[in-house]
Amino acid sequence: MNGLVQQLIYSVLAVLIAICLHEYAHGFVSYLMGDPTPKRGGRLSLNPLHHLDPVGTLCLIFFHFGWAKPVMVNPNYYKNKKLGMAFVGIAGPLTNFIIAFFSMLGMGIIVKQTGGYAGDVIVYIFTFLNYLAIINIGLGSFNLIPFPPLDGAKIVGALLSEDKYFSFMRYERYGQGILMLLLVTNILDKPLDFIHSGITNGIWYMVGTILSIA
Repeated sequence: MNGLVQQLIYSVLAVLIAICLHEYAHGFVSYLMGDPTPKRGGRLSLNPLHHLDPVGTLCLIFFHFGWAKPVMVNPNYYKNKKLGMAFVGIAGPLTNFIIAFFSMLGMGIIVKQTGGYAGDVIVYIFTFLNYLAIINIGLGSFNLIPFPPLDGAKIVGALLSEDKYFSFMRYERYGQGILMLLLVTNILDKPLDFIHSGITNGIWYMVGTILSIA
C-alpha cells in the first residue's frame, strides 16, 4: 500500500474516532445535568456526520490540531450555569486524553510483549494506535485554548462573572475564522507543540509506570 494513502487512512479513522467521542462526551455530560438539547439535536450519537466540521476536520487531518462542530447546549438547565459549562467543556478534551492513554498503553504492551519484532498485522495495529494517540492529544490540547468556540473558553469562563462570561462567548461567531488563520500562519505552533509534548510525555510516564509494575 502506498505510504501516503496508508497515512491518510490511519489519520481519517483516528480523526473520526476522536471527534465522535469528543463531541458525544460534551453532549452526554450536558444531558446528565438535565439538558435535553444535545439529545434533541441528535448529538448523543457516534455517527461522524453529526459531529464533523469540514474546516476543523481537515485541520485535524493535516495539522493534527483542529475542532469539531460544537454541541448546542442550554446552560439554563444547569444548577450552576458557569460550572456546568466548565464540566461540559472539559468532558471533550478529557475523553481524548483517556483515548490517547489507552492507545499508548496498547503500544507499550505490544513493544513489551514482542520486543519490537512483530508481524505485519501487529505493526498495522501499533501504527494505528500511534495515530490515534497523536490525533486525540492534538484535538484535546487544541481545544484547551481559552478562545471561543473552543472548550478552554468554557473552562476559563467558570472564573468569570456571568455577564463577562456571556459577553466573552459572543466572539464564538468569529472563532473558526481566527483559529484557521492562526493555524495557517503557524502562530500557534510553539505553544501547541509545548502543550502536546507535555501531555504526551505525561501519558508515556504513566504508561511506563504501569508496565513496570505489571
